[in-house]
Amino acid sequence: KNNNIKYYSSGNLLYEDMIKELKKANKYIFIEYFTINFGYLWDEILDILKKKVKDGVEVRVIYDDMGSFKLPKNYPNTLEKYGIKCIKFNKLGLFGDYMKNRDHRKITIVDGVVAFSSGINLSDEYININSKYGVWKDSGTRVEGDVLWTYIVMFLSIWNAYNDEDIDYNKYRVKVNKKYNDNGYIGFYGDSPLDDEVVGEDIYLSIINNSKQYVYIYTPYLVIDNHMLNTLILAVKRGVDVKVILPGIPDKKIVYDLSKSYFSKLIRGGVKIYTYTLGFLHSKVIISDDKVASVSSINLDYKSLYCNFECGVIMEEVNVIKDIKNDFDDTLDKSWKVSLENTNILKSFYEIILGFFAPFM
Repeated sequence: KNNNIKYYSSGNLLYEDMIKELKKANKYIFIEYFTINFGYLWDEILDILKKKVKDGVEVRVIYDDMGSFKLPKNYPNTLEKYGIKCIKFNKLGLFGDYMKNRDHRKITIVDGVVAFSSGINLSDEYININSKYGVWKDSGTRVEGDVLWTYIVMFLSIWNAYNDEDIDYNKYRVKVNKKYNDNGYIGFYGDSPLDDEVVGEDIYLSIINNSKQYVYIYTPYLVIDNHMLNTLILAVKRGVDVKVILPGIPDKKIVYDLSKSYFSKLIRGGVKIYTYTLGFLHSKVIISDDKVASVSSINLDYKSLYCNFECGVIMEEVNVIKDIKNDFDDTLDKSWKVSLENTNILKSFYEIILGFFAPFM
């Protein structure tokens, strides 16, 4: 309950604050990302990390081997030479069903007092440098307070699955003496293929099922099962205003075509579908009734919901929810509403065929 949260409507805004916090670090920096790519963004962050190591700050980096495939195979060794501890998550190989289980989380923790999480990776396109897909629209959060302990434990759990070096996580815990005046609740949650529950999907379903006035969703991909699809339609039948915004310019055309295979049934069921006209929308956000919201790394697709290691912030009755709602309204003004008239029989048939391959994408 004792927390402070800030919402970012773009990667550029989050990046500016994250750089400021990294420069203030004096104890430790934990970084965990699906994608790290060479470029302006990573160069600036790496320069800070190297300086901090020289100042005695402990720095740890986790990146996913598939998501960061452009990095050299020996890149962890390069970082180690700078004094930065590094783990390459789930090294790519030729065999094994486990290859589909990726670390899709995006987390930065500084000194145990501030943390960032989002859909925003450490690559230039996320801050609209050299984006091939028009304006890159993304979302993220910055948090302080009691909830930081959950971030720390989640990061260290992944780290110690590889390097069993931390006997006591409490050495990274910081007592929160400050009292924040936001009276709502914040939870940081993780999801993984090792869970008994499908946490990410359960959170989406819970928010939708408890909605009374509206449910608004950002997602770059829409590859869902019948349970999620019917839950969205049933919400409309209860009188809930359900709106979903997807990219106007896709980064993966075949997955985007697969997403469109759901449009017809959703629209017939009363769900309003929009596409972001300025470019690629990569945000993963759900908000309902001005009361509850989640900002996460979780796409509404099979990989995120069932295969990947993911994370997100769920919040209830906090002041920042109004900022998320304002951002959605602003994005809606820059989006185009999809109608049934925009489809044709041949294209719909192609999209239906794609639907059979949904679990593999």
